[in-house]
Amino acid sequence: MENKLRLAEYKVLLYRLFLGYLFYFIARVLFFAFNTHLFAVDSFWALLKLCYYGMAFDTTALLYTNSLFILLSVLPLTINTQPKFQKGMAILYFVTNLLAYATNFVDVIYYRFSQVRSTKATLDVLADENNKKLLFTHFSEAYWYVILLFILCSFCWIWLYKQVKVKPAKVTDKKVYFLSSVVSFLLILALVIGGIRGDFAHSTRPINMVDAYKHVTVPNQGDIVLNTPFAIFRTLHSNNFKLQHWTDEEYISTNIKPIKQYSTQPASKPNVVIIILESMAREYWGSMNRDVSIPGFKSYTPFLDSLSNSSLIFTNAYATGRQSIHAMSSVLAGIPSFQNAFTSSPYAKQKIQSVVSICDSMGYQTSFFHGAANGSMGFQGFGSILGYKHYYGRTEYNNDKDFDGIWGIWDEHFFQFMGRTLTRQKQPFMATLFTLSSHDPYQLPEKYKERFKGGPLAIDKCVQYTDNSLRIFFNYAKTQPWFQNTIFVITADHTSQTYYPEYSKQVNRFAVPILFYSANSAYKLKGVRTDLASQMDIYPTVVDLIGYNKPFRSWGRSLISNLPTETPRIINSIGNIYQLMEGNYTYLFDGKNITGIFAVTDKGLDKNLATGQLNPEMQRGEMDCKAFIQDYADRIVNRKLAAN
Repeated sequence: MENKLRLAEYKVLLYRLFLGYLFYFIARVLFFAFNTHLFAVDSFWALLKLCYYGMAFDTTALLYTNSLFILLSVLPLTINTQPKFQKGMAILYFVTNLLAYATNFVDVIYYRFSQVRSTKATLDVLADENNKKLLFTHFSEAYWYVILLFILCSFCWIWLYKQVKVKPAKVTDKKVYFLSSVVSFLLILALVIGGIRGDFAHSTRPINMVDAYKHVTVPNQGDIVLNTPFAIFRTLHSNNFKLQHWTDEEYISTNIKPIKQYSTQPASKPNVVIIILESMAREYWGSMNRDVSIPGFKSYTPFLDSLSNSSLIFTNAYATGRQSIHAMSSVLAGIPSFQNAFTSSPYAKQKIQSVVSICDSMGYQTSFFHGAANGSMGFQGFGSILGYKHYYGRTEYNNDKDFDGIWGIWDEHFFQFMGRTLTRQKQPFMATLFTLSSHDPYQLPEKYKERFKGGPLAIDKCVQYTDNSLRIFFNYAKTQPWFQNTIFVITADHTSQTYYPEYSKQVNRFAVPILFYSANSAYKLKGVRTDLASQMDIYPTVVDLIGYNKPFRSWGRSLISNLPTETPRIINSIGNIYQLMEGNYTYLFDGKNITGIFAVTDKGLDKNLATGQLNPEMQRGEMDCKAFIQDYADRIVNRKLAAN
């Protein structure tokens, strides 16, 4: 009777699915073990609790991955138990499962850089890389131990799979076989649908990434609850640019002020050079930490520290994203990236008002410099959308003896290349340089290996190298006729490795430096500012400095205007949770509700104040968060990223 009802087959199917849960649990523990310093998990039982909550997300990922395998396992094909069929099923099972499973191991390492589970946006960034084979070879060599762990887990999974087999059985009563199979199929189908959705209630939406955060008090612990296959599956066809309507246009115009206008009138049009430093977090800069009490703090930026003494610096500044392409849109066009990058969305190809387009309208020569292979990171494509007239990459540099072997031309050489190129250009010019040497695998040119010893982090020595490259560039620039009337803006694209506990705190995982320098004292770019500043503020600040007096679209504010009507504001996202810093509070918003309110000084987001009645400032902050996101989606979806 058991053969007729196929009970033995269903038991084996359950066992095979159970193996998926077991190895996802192992991957989750490894993910935590390699990134322990980033999570405030204070006990083994707390970790087990997070793993328990993660089972719901594992269920969805496993059912997505094994949907075809489950279907073929339960269909009444009469040959289901035959050895050849089972061999084919085993191949299907491991091809699909191990491919998905491998993404968990990618995040074991990549998470320390991205601080978020990999999603479709991560795949989009990878798709823009031209040297995928070289990168794969490097990362395979650098992180061989993670690949070894994956292989060991895979072999164990395969071994355990083989220990329980479906025994060959002939179908003796086809009527019972087919009827029972149909009943079982419908029951299993219902269970699969419920498992993929997360529950069986029609009134609720399918489980999503944001649901992981309802189980935790420290937001980034939601990334332990999640798994990477789930994050990728759930974002493959997601649209984070959904139109909302929480408030009216008058409120947005008054409080968010997406349309700005300034009246500065410089004596002449200054040149502008924007330098975006790869991974050069605020943590590494001495000048950005002079008033921060960090025991044993060490700076790795002696040149930038000295330059800061003659610059306007912002020591409380933050990035709006976690990847390089996010920074490009934020710094140059004031467009932040949340769950998905705007630059890889279907809406990126539209008319975008930016510092590039405004400089172009004022007669500037505009150039973008990046020493990697042309097209890398999507910079060339997005630069074209923004309107850069010239793009200089590894192709234009045309000398691979200065190639670092992985990413592109060493920073020192490419800085000098930019300097020589600018000297040949007609003024005024606006140039942007995106560096690359302070990036994993954190290597140095041979001649500097003894000079730059770095510190406890692998990136420290590369920070020293890039800082020295800046010193050499500025020494050259000072000798050029364009230097005296040039405004330099220096920031970082995002953060990277952390050493000091202060910078492992949730809010400070976005902590970047912002510096404005000019040898021309007329621009008054000197001093230390501790008010909130964002990458989004760079674009309107430059527009203000160069004397553009027409209305323009910007969600940031001019950092030199000090207008009381412009509110200092930071907005970014932790996974699928928006994070807004404004006034005295930091707000967490899941797209529907405020899930946390914290004192702005509570960088670790330890004490949630969103209990009971919200005070007037909290209510205002909640509405400002909603209004910002509403206007953001409206302007992107309805293609209103210009002033009109």
